[in-house]
Amino acid sequence: MSQDSYLVGLIGSGIGPSLSPALHEREAGRQGLRYLYRLIDLDRLGAGPAAVGDLVRAARDLGFDGLNITHPCKQLVVPHLDALAPQAEALGAVNTVVLKDGRAVGHNTDVTGFAASFARGLPDAPLDRVVQLGAGGAGAAVAHALLTLGAGHVTVVDALPERAADLAASLSRHFGAERATGAGLDALPAVLTGADGLVHATPTGMAAHPGLPLPARLLHPGLWVAEVVYRPLETELLRTARALGCATLDGGGMAVFQAADAFRLFTGREPDSTRMLTDITELAGATAARQ
Repeated sequence: MSQDSYLVGLIGSGIGPSLSPALHEREAGRQGLRYLYRLIDLDRLGAGPAAVGDLVRAARDLGFDGLNITHPCKQLVVPHLDALAPQAEALGAVNTVVLKDGRAVGHNTDVTGFAASFARGLPDAPLDRVVQLGAGGAGAAVAHALLTLGAGHVTVVDALPERAADLAASLSRHFGAERATGAGLDALPAVLTGADGLVHATPTGMAAHPGLPLPARLLHPGLWVAEVVYRPLETELLRTARALGCATLDGGGMAVFQAADAFRLFTGREPDSTRMLTDITELAGATAARQ
């Protein structure tokens, strides 16, 4: 008899507003599954990011079937896993852990999640020159997705220039020399001037980190702007970009498609991403109304 009951969770910092529990539980309910999705918030536990290894072990001992991993633990969790799927290994970042038969196996559904969202939301966007702001765990996944989608060149910009350089070097190894470069924040004015698009992959704009991730004067109408943040769906960056006439993509699609891929890994069942896209719009709207 196939399994019909699941216990999963999300490990991260400041994840109280996350819509992941509702997204997973709604889809599971429609499929007749008993599905409990728990938030394991480092802030509420008074624990630092380094605690992720202990939390994964505890979840395995407590009978969890899987975990999602978010900021700031996507890279820190890697040494604590028994195995990595090829894409997670290539990225050095994990956002989904399947716990089965006493083993913890890491996957990365952020890559496929962003790629599916971008193809759906900005299907005709030019990709010759793309600037990505943020080189963390989400940034690594998004950059891989951009190059998989056919981006000619990705400039990765980060507050830590060495982190941007490391990601760019990794991308060049996988996709070919000269496909990516790394830079510090001081390079933003120059690289955005001639760019086709900007992808934002830092926590700025989230409910706990409000504001713009870059000076508004650097945006221009010829730029498309894609957001990874989905809480809220309309960040200050997207509002500012739309006011300038930029084509935009919110983070809701990535959240849905990566959740759908994680649901498939946890349960072995096929989720309905179309229904889940409707869910996130409803859930985000309800959250905004309460604020």
